[in-house]
Amino acid sequence: TPLGALFGGIAALRRQSFKFGISRQNNLPVPVVVVGNISVGGTGKTPLTIHLARRLCQLGYHPGIISRGYGGSATEPTVVYPDSNPDQVGDEPVLIARHTALPVVVCRDRAAAGRALLKAHPECNLLLCDDGLQHYPLARDVEIAVVDGARGFGNGLLLPAGPLREPQSRLQHVDAIVLNGFGQPTLPQCPLFRMHLTGGECYRLSAPHETRPASDFIGH
Repeated sequence: TPLGALFGGIAALRRQSFKFGISRQNNLPVPVVVVGNISVGGTGKTPLTIHLARRLCQLGYHPGIISRGYGGSATEPTVVYPDSNPDQVGDEPVLIARHTALPVVVCRDRAAAGRALLKAHPECNLLLCDDGLQHYPLARDVEIAVVDGARGFGNGLLLPAGPLREPQSRLQHVDAIVLNGFGQPTLPQCPLFRMHLTGGECYRLSAPHETRPASDFIGH
């Protein structure tokens, strides 16, 4: 569609401007791993970020996590705690903080979030960026794209006619693709991994420390 073509052209020009140094990227003093996708909606980025953070800790790294904090009102770099208000910092960063016990900072400017986190936690030697694939002002060392196996790429069209933020060809330039679920959309030649989400514990919104396994609610 004309609007989709315009959206795609703008996205491509923006990416190329950072790639060729026309626009400046912000480099951080530690490796940055970006976990994102090319489509709107949830694909499993946050659960994967949590898994990677835990695995990196097992391997001896000291990761920190940065995020945009979608849905939150914070405009400056803000530290996220397990009991932070999601209205301020977004619900996904709170989920990450609760499930990793690692430093988490949100800000629209991801580089500013990274600098604030590293200043407060100089022991961190790697940063995970939850949902930052299109945030090109942040320089990154590794890009991981998550693809929903069931939905794939929808109708394959760019916004606003379809679900794609960037064309499928963008996946040719990432370092790895993680396919969430059992579907098999057409993907470029790239290191490919699979993940599957399973239900865990449910917690009371008014008292997050009160939890019950999801199986308790079967049949209710």
